[in-house]
Amino acid sequence: MKLRIERDVLVDQLVLASRGVNARGGGLFVLTGLHLRADADGLTVTGTDLDLTVRSQLRTAVEVEGETVVPARLLTDIARSLPSGDVSLQVLEDEVQIASGRSLFSVRTLPVADFPTLPAPAGDEVNVPSEDLAQAFRQVARAASSDDARPILTGVLMAAREEGLRLVATDSYRLALRDLPGAQVLSEGQQVLVPSRALEELSRILAPSKNVTMRLGEREVTFEVSDADHIAQVTCRLIAGEFPSYQPLIPDSSENRLEVDRVALLDGTRRLRLLARDTNAPVRIALREGSIELTAISQDVGSASEEIDASYEGTPTTVAFNPDYLIEGLEAAGGETVELVRLDALKPAVLRTPGEGEFLYLLMPVRVS
Repeated sequence: MKLRIERDVLVDQLVLASRGVNARGGGLFVLTGLHLRADADGLTVTGTDLDLTVRSQLRTAVEVEGETVVPARLLTDIARSLPSGDVSLQVLEDEVQIASGRSLFSVRTLPVADFPTLPAPAGDEVNVPSEDLAQAFRQVARAASSDDARPILTGVLMAAREEGLRLVATDSYRLALRDLPGAQVLSEGQQVLVPSRALEELSRILAPSKNVTMRLGEREVTFEVSDADHIAQVTCRLIAGEFPSYQPLIPDSSENRLEVDRVALLDGTRRLRLLARDTNAPVRIALREGSIELTAISQDVGSASEEIDASYEGTPTTVAFNPDYLIEGLEAAGGETVELVRLDALKPAVLRTPGEGEFLYLLMPVRVS
């Protein structure tokens, strides 16, 4: 195997494929490496932990075809450290030589025969609208759980609806929902549970100008993002199980409605979180006509408060939220203003952008004395 490639282009391919790598190998040391294959189609770099596979294929000239497996982190760090310009990659027996300018690295390779043979994507190819897809993945995936002890909650539900596609995720403390009208990618009544990690990685490589296709197999789903010279492919195993019933949690009332500048509330909550981050203290919101007051009280540390102009319709009351969860909801909502509906000390509140019903964020309050 031998080829030359521009340094920045190589780094982009290595970083992308490394997102599928398990740094600890997951019991199989070869999985700490990246599989590189050079052939008539160009350079293909693959990283996998067997649950998630990320493959990056670049159309480029190849001098000698071949394949190898190289430690992912070391190869990526070496490529980043090289000066701008062309980089030469050449495999010689059990090592790969990486050369650029006056720099030359020789790195021992991992056994190609030990790298798992990954099956080709299964299922029919369906075009996916990419314009809103990356935003939708980022909005929803953040609400999924990171606790592997509850695998169902680490996934994002993709469910077919008459008008398009619905994405839902929850960790039992908050819930994010996004509708994509016109995205007819699943059969009527069909729904699948996709690992949130895969959608987070996919959102990083999506762009409105790129073509996106999806293949849904019995146990896995594959997304492919392509342009003229590059193809990125993300494949992951589907999560088996029943997603919790979420529809009864979504209120149909608009009692205790707050409308406030999104950035003002976001910045204020971030400031108060500085005081509360080491003690997990909640941020209290005192609701009244014309303004709200944010308060954080941390025992043994101190207290902080901030007043923000706002429009409030309802009974004067005080609610409290986990500041991290509130911040993530405000970041996901977008728009100049947000509304919080059904603000109650005991019931989940709904956060959304006024006039836009495609995204909502359900947030459980924190009980305080």
